Amino acid sequence: MDLTFAHRFVKVNGINMHFAEKTPSLVADYGAFDGALRPPPVILLLHGFPELWYTWRHQMAALSSLGYRTIAPDLRGYGDTEAPESADAYTSLHVVGDLIGLIDEVVGDREKVFVVGHDWGAIIAWHLCLLRPDRVKALVNMSVVFEPWSLKRKPISVFKSFYGDDYYICRFQEYGEIEAEFAKVGTERVLMELLTYRDPGPILLPKGKSYDDPVSLPSWLTEYDVKYYVSKFEKNGFTGPVNYYRNMDRTWEMMGPFSNAQVKVPVKFIIGDQDLTYHIPGTKKYIHDGRFKSHVPLLDEVVVIKGGGHFIHEERPDEISKHIHDYFLTF
Repeated sequence: MDLTFAHRFVKVNGINMHFAEKTPSLVADYGAFDGALRPPPVILLLHGFPELWYTWRHQMAALSSLGYRTIAPDLRGYGDTEAPESADAYTSLHVVGDLIGLIDEVVGDREKVFVVGHDWGAIIAWHLCLLRPDRVKALVNMSVVFEPWSLKRKPISVFKSFYGDDYYICRFQEYGEIEAEFAKVGTERVLMELLTYRDPGPILLPKGKSYDDPVSLPSWLTEYDVKYYVSKFEKNGFTGPVNYYRNMDRTWEMMGPFSNAQVKVPVKFIIGDQDLTYHIPGTKKYIHDGRFKSHVPLLDEVVVIKGGGHFIHEERPDEISKHIHDYFLTF
């Protein structure tokens, strides 16, 4: 499989955004009936925490070989994309603005794209579809469900009620605190702890947590992969990525006008049954009792992968690539 990619930068929404791109060997194919040239369909892939565009390398290679143009950005604050200094500059609305700018510049200002998201990329994908459904053909989302805005579900308070103050999202709220702890532990160790986490229970980071236990890499994560992640996070640190969590309540406040709004884009949702997000209190029931479908009326399929963990697209790249291709092929 060809794992070479083009890398580009584009100015969007006030920041310089880096993205990787892979096009099919033939950049245009002939229409089946009229013989006209048409460009390949575009898939925009959105990564989560603590990841980069690189998390989609297997899907980009597989899907480009099937005729898609694949584009995977480093989201704002990550990798080689600019990281605004203000902690307030990381709401979902900021990131959706970045993506609309990216689509406008790279694909066309009236064009639609297919979207794939995972973890924070899934949250951003839901908001992209909610705010700008006119720019999305269909969505394959992984790990994080869409939940409609609710006055009673301010995010940080909900997570504290579920898991207490040591829950990682709660620990991330104080500016600079978790960065100082991570600096003491070391970038490589932090990333290995997070990327190899496979317990369906919550991630707890109590102050003074020991990082002495050995960490072994799973078969899907190589030393080269870890070194690539480490090189980017050592360059820019964790502040930008962690600022997404610091803006969860602010995004919630800004999304108030969208109370009871539905996501009206065709969707396929995939989650591993060992993913910690599947075990957040109430999530399984929400997915399977009809409420998820009521909020995402064009939800065509929910796939629960037995034995699958949080980083399902890396753990099972061929299976996930097939799910994506099979779904987008119907449009």
